[in-house]
Amino acid sequence: MTQPAIFFEEVNERQGVFHRRAILLGACAGLGIGALTARLAYLQLYQTERFEKLATSNQFNFKLAPAPRGVVVDRNGAVLAANRPNFRLLVARDTGLDTETTIKTLAEFVPLTDARQRRLLRDINSAPRRAPVSVMEDMSWEQFSAINIRAPELPGVTADMGEVRVYPHGGAFAHVIGYVAKVNREDIAATGPNADPIMMHPSFRIGKQGVEKAFDLELRGRPGARKVEVDANGREVGHDDGGDIAAIPGQEIQLTLDVDIQNRALEVFGEESGGAVMMDCRTGDILCMASAPSFDANRFVRGLTGGEYRALANYERRPLLDKCLSGLYPPGSTFKMMTALAILNAGISPEERVGCGGGMNFGGRFFHCHKRGGHGSQNLHDAIKNSCDTYFYAMSLRVGPDRIAEAARAFGLGQVFDIGIPGQKKGTVPDRAWKKSYFAKNPAQAEWWPGENLSYAIGQGYLQVNCLQLAVMTARLANAQKALNPRLVMSVGGRERPRGSDVPDLPFDPDHIAYVRRGMAAVTDVGGTAWRASQLGLGDITMAGKTGTAQVRNYDKGGHRGKGGPWRLRDHGLFVAFAPIDEPRYALAVIVQHGMGGSTAAAPRAREIMRTALLKDPEILARVQKPLPMPQMTPDPELDLLPDPPTLLTPDGDPIPASAPATPTARGRPA
Repeated sequence: MTQPAIFFEEVNERQGVFHRRAILLGACAGLGIGALTARLAYLQLYQTERFEKLATSNQFNFKLAPAPRGVVVDRNGAVLAANRPNFRLLVARDTGLDTETTIKTLAEFVPLTDARQRRLLRDINSAPRRAPVSVMEDMSWEQFSAINIRAPELPGVTADMGEVRVYPHGGAFAHVIGYVAKVNREDIAATGPNADPIMMHPSFRIGKQGVEKAFDLELRGRPGARKVEVDANGREVGHDDGGDIAAIPGQEIQLTLDVDIQNRALEVFGEESGGAVMMDCRTGDILCMASAPSFDANRFVRGLTGGEYRALANYERRPLLDKCLSGLYPPGSTFKMMTALAILNAGISPEERVGCGGGMNFGGRFFHCHKRGGHGSQNLHDAIKNSCDTYFYAMSLRVGPDRIAEAARAFGLGQVFDIGIPGQKKGTVPDRAWKKSYFAKNPAQAEWWPGENLSYAIGQGYLQVNCLQLAVMTARLANAQKALNPRLVMSVGGRERPRGSDVPDLPFDPDHIAYVRRGMAAVTDVGGTAWRASQLGLGDITMAGKTGTAQVRNYDKGGHRGKGGPWRLRDHGLFVAFAPIDEPRYALAVIVQHGMGGSTAAAPRAREIMRTALLKDPEILARVQKPLPMPQMTPDPELDLLPDPPTLLTPDGDPIPASAPATPTARGRPA
């Protein structure tokens, strides 16, 4: 019997389809499992280190830590700018933080005015998320403790300890060293050193003036980081000491200044306004550069209120102005040494005399000498000693402005020196070419008139200098050989800066310079204009100098130059000096703004500053302390200066021989 074949064929066909599909699905599943296994193996075996770092980064974070700012010291290592611990209060904007409520809560523990609260609210809301904003610096221990106890109740608030810049000598070095302050938006640049993320850190301060600004990059150092453990929301919950990255402190800046001389200079100025610059005549180092009145740089670090800043800015004696570098003044009679050198360089005999009767007629005008009765007949030496205006009036007509300007520029006037800090004003040393250029748009005024020589010769007219330039002029005169340059920064990070004595010689005959120096020595000798005010009282150590009084306005006929009237209209008092005369070491320039006379206002202050410098010098001190030799007495045979010794008698009236012992009296005492 025949079996139906179609039945088996259908079954086999269905089974084949099933088997093929099962194999296909199994192959796909195998491939998927294989790929997954390979991926897992890759991640587990080859990417282990990467994912460990990612996992760690979720657990730990690094907080930027600014480096300790480099210290600034004087020539002897005394600290002028350093850092000290500081309790500070920070607030960081985070999710769920009610900024306004938080600030009001903090105001219950630390003093925050309404204006300060409004400004903090703006700063916190505009800051990046979790970026801390400084609320208060220099908290007391009680305030710091009160905030820390309530830390769990104050999310986003941190009270910790940082560092703050401190200036131990207050205002004595404020203009030279400057100060640091919080970074403003204007300080941040897209590229360059101010693009560093550290700029936004609340602990960071940037130099705003003087050395702090000029050497800001060197003083910053390299920031480090603190490794902290954070929760899922990024809040700090722990600290890993072993993972910290140490910060590299900023470099040390050593200045040539001397802290004792600088402090003494500011002290002797008192309430007066002006500047004093002292230089070492041998090296060019600046030992003192004091501007008075000054300001406390520590107040700027903490931050001034608007009222405090306006009080400083609007005060007529301008404490914010550096009167050594930025203040420009007519040098008055201190400039006569430059006119004297021009006279000698022009070939005019120093013994040629000019009669002074109290002034000189020229161009229909009478030019007064400072001594109304006149000085009589004067040669160049006498004219420097007595500061005779009439002599220099007459000689200036023969010398002309170009020779005077040549001498002035050779001795540092009208120059800007590379001392490492900004702020210098060049001033004006006029000559014919300068005036022609200055009045280029007004040709009628461009010609140099002969009458302008008279004012120029005595340090008035267009002439403008600063106190540093006068000190350089005096130091070069005292050195008598080198065209010294001033040096303020001695070393940066232990690397010494170029010396001011590494310069060429002065382009003037040494005999001419020596002649002018003898004239300056006569100024402080008996009869000189600064004789009484310049006596050092240090034995045989004496000081040479030159006084100056510079007008700030034209006096009408019969005008009075007394001390009355508004302060801003009074004359300036100036004095330049060097000491000792026989072996110059220190040169000094002092300007007392509206001080009414160099001999009365500037010279006494210069004397005290010079005494401080001399007494700090070991060699000079030893010379001062050395006893003076006894004067030799020559006996005069015609005078019997020594009387005969008295004749001693016994109780009986007999003379006692000189070699015999004294005879006891009845009371047991020698007769």
